[in-house]
Amino acid sequence: MKVISYNLRKHRAATELEKLAAEHAPDVLCLQECDVSALPEEIGGLVLADATQGNRLGLAVYFRANTFQLQQIRTFGLKKSLHDRVLRPAHERVLGVRLRDIDDGGELIIASFHAAPLTALNSLRRNQIRAALSELETMGPGRPILMVGDYNYPVFKENLSQNVREHGYTLTLSDDRTYTRYRVFKGHYDFATSDGFTIDSIQTLPQRSSDHRPILITAAVAGTRW
Repeated sequence: MKVISYNLRKHRAATELEKLAAEHAPDVLCLQECDVSALPEEIGGLVLADATQGNRLGLAVYFRANTFQLQQIRTFGLKKSLHDRVLRPAHERVLGVRLRDIDDGGELIIASFHAAPLTALNSLRRNQIRAALSELETMGPGRPILMVGDYNYPVFKENLSQNVREHGYTLTLSDDRTYTRYRVFKGHYDFATSDGFTIDSIQTLPQRSSDHRPILITAAVAGTRW
């Protein structure tokens, strides 16, 4: 199973998605900072499951309809940062979908996530991550969960990893930095948290027109070959 996560930088990188899907043939595509009103219903054989509606620049999830059946969609608002309260850029920071594998009937939950910006404290982002995972669990107790996206967490990831482990999840970084626009802010921003999945690899794909590099997650439900 292959999942691509990409922060489109205020939708600027949207024109790259067809080529990205053609090159890597993902089963699921998770987007952040996309112009919801401008999203197509299909990208490279992937169909739009849903997109957030609470703000113009939001989240979206696409999936391969000949592999999965869409069972449930949920969006979640999380604890707000001062940036959110003043500028109101985003209310819904998690979009989760429950998918059923057409061949074996197994279900899994995939989510696109966008944490509060760097103006917020790491403690707030940790709170958002814990709350997001807890909310996703309500979509299907015991189902494998994979949450990918822009975590805005370039430093002190060891503390975050420990915090995630205490909640029963695994944090996995990609093989290279995902944000390179400003030297002082360079680092791993885009990664995955999971439970019930074996993460084979997370590859950082080449820089394109976004300030984030897309990541390609190759994973399998633990104990199952997809």
